[in-house]
Amino acid sequence: MSTRSLETVRAFVDAINAGSIDKLAAMMTDDHVFIDSDGTKSLGKSRMLAGWSEYFAMVPDYRIIVMGEFRSEGTVVLTGEAEGTFTFDGVLRPENHWKVPAAWRTVVEAGKVALWQVYVDPEPMTKILERLRRQ
Repeated sequence: MSTRSLETVRAFVDAINAGSIDKLAAMMTDDHVFIDSDGTKSLGKSRMLAGWSEYFAMVPDYRIIVMGEFRSEGTVVLTGEAEGTFTFDGVLRPENHWKVPAAWRTVVEAGKVALWQVYVDPEPMTKILERLRRQ
């Protein structure tokens, strides 16, 4: 079970890194739960597909770099970094790029991702967004 869970999570990360809504859709349970670093929960596959679409529009080069993996049965924890560039006009400017240490807790059920929880310090991203909104 745990090896298949890890393979599922790796494929989920690949789908995120590719910005593929279709692949993410195929890999989420219908009752998928996303928990952001501030504890905000988004419930349901359709809500999260809309959320990922919005996020990929805002951060089109979003990437997860996995440096460590831990698993126990259907739970997989990843450590590494997340990075991307905020854009509101489609142009990727170096001053809007961020890279932060991150971790993700994932629960896999029947070969699909039921939970995706993000642990990251949002301050570097918040500072960029605040600057962009003032412009």
